[in-house]
Amino acid sequence: MADEQEIMCKLESIKEIRNKTLQMEKIKARLKAEFEALESEERHLKEYKQEMDLLLQEKMAHVEELRLIHADINVMENTIKQSENDLNKLLESTRRLHDEYKPLKEHVDALRMTLGLQRLPDLCEEEEKLSLEPACHVISKFTGMHLYALYARPRVGPGTPKSRNGSRMNKEREST
Repeated sequence: MADEQEIMCKLESIKEIRNKTLQMEKIKARLKAEFEALESEERHLKEYKQEMDLLLQEKMAHVEELRLIHADINVMENTIKQSENDLNKLLESTRRLHDEYKPLKEHVDALRMTLGLQRLPDLCEEEEKLSLEPACHVISKFTGMHLYALYARPRVGPGTPKSRNGSRMNKEREST
């Protein structure tokens, strides 16, 4: 009986060892699966971080590109403003010269006519380059000027005195 009891105890121990070994093998398999999942997740995390770094680098490259584009836009805006100012100065200078030329030409034409000579050709008849018309087209695009603004003739002479209300036209009408 003691042998039987001893054999039963050993069988119980072997059964327990078997159950614990099976339980341990299951846990070991789960641990192995968890370690593989952990390693896989670490690899994925490393890849995600590398991708994030690449995206941040790309973002910074685009930010720099945008900054350069904005700088170029600012330079172009300043260049356009300067060119418009230069164009306006040249137009004003051309207008002044034209205003200086017209009365002088009229005076020369009048003197020529007193001598029986033909009048001199107008600027636009002489050369296209001396006509203000091409400049008008360019200026009107940038400054909104109307073409007739350059060709408008004064309705009264420069020496006509102003009337009380400031209009030379009223005074000229009264005299005619």
